[in-house]
Amino acid sequence: MNTANPGYIVVEGPIGVGKTSLAQRLADAFGARALLERPEENPFLERFYASRKHFALPTQLFFLFQRARQIQELKQGDMFSSGSVSDFLMDKDKLFARVNLDDDELRLYEQVFGQMNTDWSAPDLVIYLQAPVDVLMERLRRRDIPYERMIERAYLKSLVDAYTQYFYHYTAAPLLMVNASEINFVDSEADFDMLLAHIRKIKTGRHFFNPLKAEL
Repeated sequence: MNTANPGYIVVEGPIGVGKTSLAQRLADAFGARALLERPEENPFLERFYASRKHFALPTQLFFLFQRARQIQELKQGDMFSSGSVSDFLMDKDKLFARVNLDDDELRLYEQVFGQMNTDWSAPDLVIYLQAPVDVLMERLRRRDIPYERMIERAYLKSLVDAYTQYFYHYTAAPLLMVNASEINFVDSEADFDMLLAHIRKIKTGRHFFNPLKAEL
């Protein structure tokens, strides 16, 4: 990977795994633009966690339009001059839609998605962060965002399972799968430098980064 210009990197993973923090840290390290989700702007999100069945569709459509608008703004600007690091794939929107929407809502969502301009650039690298459900629940408890207190373990597990299935079949870009259950990319310079060195080696294919096994 070109260390002066990392291209377009995406960090993905389930709620609480640390993708936004890592994306910002990588953007700072590369001098790249950070493209981060803004869940606090979604007026339906808190109501969704309180009653998923009643607020799933408006919550999902808001995120769809928000993510599409953010990527379009990048494309209209100089997206690749210094590189960009994002904490979401557009396909993530469909992943959440399939978990959250009933059949009728999903058909409507897919019609809306199909009418959008989906000419989005494939990333130069996707970093998929993985952690067990219990680890994610503990991280959500520690960061203590009010609406996240309503997230149930069963719901989080359904998202983890959906991510696992999605990335098992993912071939659209080079992929780095990271065991993020024990390491701290934000507060530990050693952990971050170890990951960064691994990222810089990747050009193609699927790769695994498991620092726990590496220490054995």
